[in-house]
Amino acid sequence: MGILILGGLSLAACGKLPIFKERPETGPQTPAAVTRPEPVSGPPAGARTVEQFDTTTADERKKAAAAPKPAGEKALGDTVASLGDPAAPGFWLETPLVSAPAKGRVLNPATGKSAQVDLIPIDGPKTAGSRISLAAMRLIEAPLTDLPTLKVFTGG
Repeated sequence: MGILILGGLSLAACGKLPIFKERPETGPQTPAAVTRPEPVSGPPAGARTVEQFDTTTADERKKAAAAPKPAGEKALGDTVASLGDPAAPGFWLETPLVSAPAKGRVLNPATGKSAQVDLIPIDGPKTAGSRISLAAMRLIEAPLTDLPTLKVFTGG
């Protein structure tokens, strides 16, 4: 019995240890100088499903899926992409393949689908991974839990 009481007191004291205190939530950090386009509307406060988080319109999806112009596009390279902040609307890719914001396109070789995106620079070597928007990931038909290797282009 004494061991149980002592054990309970020991566990109760764990809440006072710094490692068990609440920590502020931190998410992906976007450099201060680089911001995503101002969203028209974000997901509703109680969003739980992919459809609720993806607030893009049919017209926005159609424009993003439009074929690139045949000339003027430049291949930047391949990147492994993970799902970015699902609450951040629009079509974008945060990537170390660009040093300044630009318009571009991502291609999913597994499906042949591509999306016009805003390319947003992030720190890291060119071989580091990227983060892609929920809307773009759905448009290129990449499974949301996968880490697809995408081809990235600028211009066009």
